[in-house]
Amino acid sequence: QVQLVESGGGLVQAGGSLRLSCAASGSLFGLNTMGWYRQAPGKQRELVATISSAGTTNYADSVKGRFTVSRDKAKNTLSLQMNSLKPDDTAVYYCNALFVIGQASGVTQYDHWGQGTQVTVSS
Repeated sequence: QVQLVESGGGLVQAGGSLRLSCAASGSLFGLNTMGWYRQAPGKQRELVATISSAGTTNYADSVKGRFTVSRDKAKNTLSLQMNSLKPDDTAVYYCNALFVIGQASGVTQYDHWGQGTQVTVSS
């Protein structure tokens, strides 16, 4: 079993900052890319930022230059530093972990999600 536990959400004024954290535990063999996704009311879940096991990062255009994703592989933690927050950043933020396992029959990929943490940015 894999557990992803997010923390750090809350209410902040526009222009403020928040830092989200995600702690991964359990059977983590094959853990590859980790990332943050968000879902606003009435909208589909969307990618915010990902970071591969090699440290390669990817960001949504809407957060580039404002958000920074980082990862501590030794501690199996993922973080998201969010600066210059805007009301449009209001959403439930989810931690995601992608597992890639090579077997004789081929490669298996699957992912796990955290329970989500609410981020609300007031104008």
